[in-house]
Amino acid sequence: MNINELKAGASNVQLEAVVAEKSEPREVVSKYGKRLSVANAVLKDDTGSIAISLWGNDINSINVGDKIKITNGYVGEFRGTPQLSTGKYGKIEVLEKGSGETQPQEEQSEDEEEEEL
Repeated sequence: MNINELKAGASNVQLEAVVAEKSEPREVVSKYGKRLSVANAVLKDDTGSIAISLWGNDINSINVGDKIKITNGYVGEFRGTPQLSTGKYGKIEVLEKGSGETQPQEEQSEDEEEEEL
């Protein structure tokens, strides 16, 4: 699926795109009083761009320049603009690390590093 095909209300969205922008995370309080971290990002492909909200662990798992895959996402609307979300059942997977911002990656054992060579 391409970004230009996404319309508010679309569900079960499968998409590959590059992270073009990512804001600093901020803390919000849910309606149940729970504190949550959220960051805004923009995804781009050859057909356009779309906003996405990153929650919790997803914030640190992707960076600007990364090529990612969204599985089981949906498109909502925020202030009249379509916005992609993974929600409770969706998934974000990094396909290729980009050359943008860098975040520390999980440490690997020497055995795992040798297996990758």
